[in-house]
Amino acid sequence: MSATSAITLAAAYDLTSGRLAASLSALVGLAGVIVGGLVLAGAHGRIGIRSERTGATAALAAGVVALVAGGVVIATADGGVGSGSGLAGAYVAVVLGLAAAVIGGLARGRSRRAGAQTVSPRRGRG
Repeated sequence: MSATSAITLAAAYDLTSGRLAASLSALVGLAGVIVGGLVLAGAHGRIGIRSERTGATAALAAGVVALVAGGVVIATADGGVGSGSGLAGAYVAVVLGLAAAVIGGLARGRSRRAGAQTVSPRRGRG
């Protein structure tokens, strides 16, 4: 093994800034998908989220953050997939961010409808 191939092999496994940003944004998107799924399943009280609306908002926000961060990594990537710029992780982050945003939006809409149905209508005097 020559010295240049050893250096190239070592560089292939380095944690570059693009890989780090893409990995973190993918983890944020995954967290949003998990929280949104638990809120939709009705397990929000068991996981430490006080209300359904709070969990839905957290999932929606995590999805948007993952979408934006993944998009920034995609827009600023120098090379293709496998070049160390984090492009593959950014694609995963965008997909997970989109899924988290959709699930969070669905959960937020459901919590809004549920809140509107539980409010009793005002009765007139009499």
